[in-house]
Amino acid sequence: MFELVHTTVGSLAIANVYGLSNISISYFDMILAYLVAIVVSIIVALILRVPLLPSMPYRYSFDVSAVYPTPIIAIGVLSLFLVLNYTFKYNGLLLAAIIGICSALFVKYLFDYIFPSPAQEEDK
Repeated sequence: MFELVHTTVGSLAIANVYGLSNISISYFDMILAYLVAIVVSIIVALILRVPLLPSMPYRYSFDVSAVYPTPIIAIGVLSLFLVLNYTFKYNGLLLAAIIGICSALFVKYLFDYIFPSPAQEEDK
């Protein structure tokens, strides 16, 4: 995944598409930004009292948790910003923290309204 992001941004920089010839974010900065987004999203979700794990059985549970989908949403949104070469300040670390906070708030308050769980089948 990191190779895809770096190749995409690098090829745009070489071709000078959209004026992206001055890109200066390294692999280390990208990995650090992803880790910050993951850690911040899990910590904020736990502060908001989102359960750490979904209810049993895990395979058929549609409950939200701090482990899934909170960091997955944070990683996805952050990768969109990195591909678009928007890193804001501190090589994307501040942006990663903001996205981590927003993804935890999204999962806590809006996830069930946007993605409702399927209707439960009752045994006859």
